[in-house]
Amino acid sequence: MGEIVRYKRDVWGEEVILGVSWDLLWVVAVAVLILLAAHAIIMAALANKKMDKPSAEGRRVLRHEVVDRLFHWIMAASVLVLMATGVAPILGLRIAWLNIHWIAGLLLTFVVIAHIVRSLFWQDFKSMILGPGDFAEPFDSAKKPGKYSFEQKGMHWAVTVVVLAVIATGLLLFLQIDSPFWDRTNSMPEDQLGLMFLLHGLSTLALIALVATHIYFAIRPEKLFYTRSMVSGWISEDEMTANHDTSRWSPKEAD
Repeated sequence: MGEIVRYKRDVWGEEVILGVSWDLLWVVAVAVLILLAAHAIIMAALANKKMDKPSAEGRRVLRHEVVDRLFHWIMAASVLVLMATGVAPILGLRIAWLNIHWIAGLLLTFVVIAHIVRSLFWQDFKSMILGPGDFAEPFDSAKKPGKYSFEQKGMHWAVTVVVLAVIATGLLLFLQIDSPFWDRTNSMPEDQLGLMFLLHGLSTLALIALVATHIYFAIRPEKLFYTRSMVSGWISEDEMTANHDTSRWSPKEAD
C-alpha cells in the first residue's frame, strides 16, 4: 500500500493516512494513453473501408432534450474545472485554486442532484438499466441496443459511482475549510481527514481516467453523431436505424 497511500506522523507520533500518492497520476495517465492508443490501432485494423456510413440527411429524431444537454455540458465544465484546479497544485502550478475548486464542486453537486431527480420522475430511467441481454451486445453485431448501448450504459454507471464518491468526499472536506458559509472548525480527527483525502484522491484519479476515455470515444469518427446530438439534440433516422433497435427505442421527430 506504500505506493498508493501517503502517511505522516500525527502529534502523538502515530502513523496516519495523509492522502493518495500522486505518483499514481502518472501511472493512470500512461495506462489510459496506452489502452486508448491500442484501441485506436485495433479499430483501424478492423475497419471495413467499404462499409457505408449512415447519412446525417433526411428525417431527424430527437435524442436529447434541451435540459439534458444543458445538464451534460454544465457537468462537463464543472468536472474539467475540478480536475484542473485539483491537479494544478500537484503539478506545481501556483494559482488561487481553492475557491474555484469548491465553487465548481457545489455546481457539480447541484447539477447531479437535479439530473437524478429528473431521471427518476421525468425520463425513462429503465432505458439506462444494464440488463443481462445487454452484455451480449459487444459479441453480437446483429444485436442492436435501445436508446443506449452497453458501452454507454457502462460508462454512465461508472461515472455515476465515481462522481458520487468525488462529491461525497469533497463535501466532507469542504466542511473543514473556511468558506462564506462557516468558519473552519478542524472538527474532523486527523486520521479521518487523511482517509477522506485518500478516497477523494482515488476517486479523482478514476474520474480522470473515465473522462479521458469518454472524450476519446466522443471524437471517434463512428461516434461523432452521438456527440453532435449532445449539441443539437438530434440524430438522423438513418443513423438511428443503423445503430439502434427501433422496436426498443422509438423517439419522436426532432423540431
